[in-house]
Amino acid sequence: MDSLLFLCARRIVAHRPLPALPGELYPILFQAAFLDGRPLVLRDLVAAWPFPVLNFQRLVGRRELLRDHPCKLCVQAVILAVVAQLRRDLEEPGRDSRRCRLRVLDMTGLPDAASGRAPDGMSVWSGTVALAKACVEVSKHQREFQRRGSKRHKGRSGAATAAAAPQAPGVDVHADLFVNGTSYGILRDALQTGAAGPLRLKCREFQAEELSASGIVTLLESLDPSCVRRVDLRFNNLGLAGLSVILPHLSRFPELRSLKLQYSNVDVRRPTPESAIGIRCLAGQLGMLPSLRELNLGSSRLSGNLRQILCDLQAPLESLELAFCSLLPADLAFLSQSFHAAALKRLDLSGHDFSQSLLEPLRLLLEETSASLLHLDLMECRMADSHLDALLPTLRRCSRLRFLGLYGNSLSTAALKDLLQKTLELPDLRLVVYRFPVDCYKPEPPRRIPGSRRIYEEPMDGERLAAASAEISRLLANSGRTDLVWTYNPYGHGALDYFSL
Repeated sequence: MDSLLFLCARRIVAHRPLPALPGELYPILFQAAFLDGRPLVLRDLVAAWPFPVLNFQRLVGRRELLRDHPCKLCVQAVILAVVAQLRRDLEEPGRDSRRCRLRVLDMTGLPDAASGRAPDGMSVWSGTVALAKACVEVSKHQREFQRRGSKRHKGRSGAATAAAAPQAPGVDVHADLFVNGTSYGILRDALQTGAAGPLRLKCREFQAEELSASGIVTLLESLDPSCVRRVDLRFNNLGLAGLSVILPHLSRFPELRSLKLQYSNVDVRRPTPESAIGIRCLAGQLGMLPSLRELNLGSSRLSGNLRQILCDLQAPLESLELAFCSLLPADLAFLSQSFHAAALKRLDLSGHDFSQSLLEPLRLLLEETSASLLHLDLMECRMADSHLDALLPTLRRCSRLRFLGLYGNSLSTAALKDLLQKTLELPDLRLVVYRFPVDCYKPEPPRRIPGSRRIYEEPMDGERLAAASAEISRLLANSGRTDLVWTYNPYGHGALDYFSL
């Protein structure tokens, strides 16, 4: 329920121009204007912002509010207001003390529109482009202003006067940046020309897709090294050779804790002299990242090489994602005996066949991680009832587990009911994702989805599925665990991010 103060703020922002108000009311007015979708009011508020910092998440509140409300026009309005303020600062450096005091605009943590329900939300990519264009515009305006000033003040005395003119302190924008081939040029220009300008990008999380190794290096070298905590290089087809070019440049980021390299086209299943050199190089470069705690090597074909890749890490990993990595029993055995096991909070081993030789190594690994593990994903691991039954005693020892992903495994209604009843004792468990029970499918061959040439679906028995879902819902209701969600929808639940663990 909204507070009386918030209700009053909503009434105030419903009308322009705003009356003269004390500075301490600006945060609640900003929140009301943002959630009610009032971009013009936001521009007015930012133009007279009485504090040095404006942090979106702290002002608007929970991430869910940002995700579910239209925000594209509102975010753009804030950016445009900052640009207008900086242009005024350049042209009127001696303005009175009532001017905007904003020095840091923190836009980190804004949810991607693709994962939200608001139809006109702003994606991280479009937010990156908007910020980059703003930086380039302000830098261009600064150069033009300086050029005009130099023409007005010719000679040595004029140059001295221009040099002595007070310089606007500018604004640092903290943001998460996402770049691909389409937006590469504008972001490169913003980072390179705007680094010493009035509007400066400070990247917290950097994601690049479908770029060349040299392009990625150019951007990495332009980032402020003090702020970066995550680098995400998925879908770049780099291979070991490309990674060996990029990874040395990551050592300049002392706070880098998360590195995502999934879909990097790394395949070392067939050892060669070149791959052995590449693995040693990769291991050495990972070892140069002392703060690294999260590593994602998803879809890299690592078979038997996990020890060699992780051997130089200086500290234990807390999040390790190895989905579809073609791991062998020796890889899991190494992991269970390594210093990473007791520290792991998040573990993703999706896409491995745990119906045969990997099952016992998995059980032993879970034994070692049971005291710390919060998130376990075993999607599409070919597990049937008997395999889940073998793991269940160990899963019950994972006393801090919050998420269990079993989507894509052939489990029966009876096995799922047994899992539910035996994991109710896990106090922190909040989400279990599973596939439709196998006994809910009709005994018919799969049929092709209309409009698709290659995608098939198995015919579902609607009555059986409804009965199974009702039984699981009844067990949950009778347990009193209203905080626990069981679902066969693997999307839209906001998977735990490492930095929220």
